[in-house]
Amino acid sequence: MSNQQSSFQSQTYSSSTFSSSSNGEAPKTCSQTESTSSNPQGTIVHKTSEKPGQAPIEQTLRYDSSGKAIQDSNETGRIEDVTDADREYLERMEDEYAKREGGA
Repeated sequence: MSNQQSSFQSQTYSSSTFSSSSNGEAPKTCSQTESTSSNPQGTIVHKTSEKPGQAPIEQTLRYDSSGKAIQDSNETGRIEDVTDADREYLERMEDEYAKREGGA
């Protein structure tokens, strides 16, 4: 049996942008990028998405050579971008459920 190690290396990059407008409003542009870097030790995927008026959301995923996800010790494994509008909506829904259950 040979004791040779593979020395392959691969990198890919993709990007997409789209714009939409309605009722004569200025176009709103959203974009997404993804870059992937692979070598014999594993793969790293870096994703970025941007929506108008919001901060970019970045995500980095790591996989070992067998394809198993590797979670960083400082990451919780969940990405969530919650805006004030989202919080207000959740509060309204909680109030509505409380009313239906007789709690408010």
